[in-house]
Amino acid sequence: MGIGKPVKQALILIAGIILLAVGIALLVLPGPGLLLVLAGLLVLASEFPAVEKYVDPIRDRAMKAAEDSVSSPLRIAGSVLAGLGLLAAGIVWGLVPGLPLAGWSSGSSLILSGLILFALLIWSYKRVQARRSANAE
Repeated sequence: MGIGKPVKQALILIAGIILLAVGIALLVLPGPGLLLVLAGLLVLASEFPAVEKYVDPIRDRAMKAAEDSVSSPLRIAGSVLAGLGLLAAGIVWGLVPGLPLAGWSSGSSLILSGLILFALLIWSYKRVQARRSANAE
């Protein structure tokens, strides 16, 4: 027995809005903001066709940003250092009680952001390398 259409639409709306909100926050905070905005739009577009017109422009920007992040060894090094910094900051925020908003809730979100950054960096690098090898053939 499936859930009713209004319940399904409400759940998709909530999930899409949460992804959009987190993505928008991550546009200014460390993390993959544009990709989460894209994910939120894709979720919303699955149930609300009017949102579809926003997907392609955001997808193009997100893919361009992903490719730019691995376009040179200097950018890759900078991204790796940023990821390591997020991991270190997360550990420090989890262990040092005197910091503002100290605790593992803040620390774990920093660590998660660092891990997501590494995953996206690897994904972007593989994508660019696959495109380069396809163009070389």
